[in-house]
This record gives sequence, C-alpha cells and structure tokens, in this order.
Amino acid sequence: MKRSPLQRKTPLKRGSWKSSPVDQKDWRAEMRANPKRSTLNSKPKRVTVAEGAKYLKACRGERCYLNVFGVCLHDPATVVPCHSNQSKHGKGMGIKAKHEFTVPGCRTCHVFIDQGSATREYKFDIWDRAYAEWEPVRARKMGLELKEAA
Repeated sequence: MKRSPLQRKTPLKRGSWKSSPVDQKDWRAEMRANPKRSTLNSKPKRVTVAEGAKYLKACRGERCYLNVFGVCLHDPATVVPCHSNQSKHGKGMGIKAKHEFTVPGCRTCHVFIDQGSATREYKFDIWDRAYAEWEPVRARKMGLELKEAA
C-alpha cells in the first residue's frame, strides 16, 4: 500500500516555546555583543586571594603527608597541595576547599583521596590525620600561630 503525501491546507500553529515575542529584548544580540559574559546576570569572578597562595607555596618541596598505605610513591618531586574534600572546610559542588585546608601529597595519594573507591570516612580519616601532622609544620614554616583546640 502506497502512502499519499501529507498535504496541509493551513500551516501548524507555532508553540509559545519556539520563540519569544518580537518586542522583547533580543538576548542573542547581547550575547554576540559581549561574548565573555556567560549569562546576562552573571557576576564577575572574584580574584583569588594572594594570601591563599602562601598556603599552596608552603606545600612545595615537602614530603607526602597523606602517605596512603600501598598507594604512596614517596617521591617529593610529585608532591602537590591536596585540598580537603570535606564540606566543613568550604568544599562544595564545583568549589574547592579554602587554601588553608591543604596537605602536601604525592600525585597517587591525591588521586586516591579525590577519586579512589574507598569509603568517604576512610579518606576523611587519612586526610584529617595528615592535616593534624602537617599543620604545626606549616605554621613553623610560615610563621603562623597555631589555634588551640578548645
């Protein structure tokens, strides 16, 4: 059986979702005029605080404080600042923790803490132990005063 072609006498009505009324502001023209703004109401990004860079710099040349058993490289050349993954330190969806909550760790330990298959509690325990060990060393290195635990 052969189908006959569909022939409409009247065109289909356009849905309201297809386009906005012509009298409204054309958002595409504004995006073309200013391509660096991702959205119309976006705020400019804040410049990172130079104070935070001091914490990151303190991690350079240190040993791996995470020292995950069976994972650690024990190679100071691969040590990077590892930010905390805990929300109590300012971590959120798409947001790193504050720079003061970093610990020097080799790249394999860093990957384990960020993407490893271990439980969250286990990874938090490793990071907390490393931070407790690193905090007095960092304070001495940077000339900071340690806050006493209440």
